[in-house]
Amino acid sequence: MTLSLVLACVWGVVANVIGVLPSRDNHWRVAYGLIAIGIPLVGFVTYQNGPWLGLFVLAAGMSILRWPVIYLGRWLRRTLR
Repeated sequence: MTLSLVLACVWGVVANVIGVLPSRDNHWRVAYGLIAIGIPLVGFVTYQNGPWLGLFVLAAGMSILRWPVIYLGRWLRRTLR
């Protein structure tokens, strides 16, 4: 298992543990940090393991951070109208 996949697995475990903990702001501050770490991590996974595993890690990250993706989609729909 490559270093990038190990880091992606650690990112996923940390994101899930943080999601279980209570938060006053619905985890938005932590989500921004996870996004900032996750985007370069997806690039690193894609660089080391190829585009298919990169897409798999991207989909896994999007399933964990689904609300920022939903809000981005809503914003794009409003903007493009």
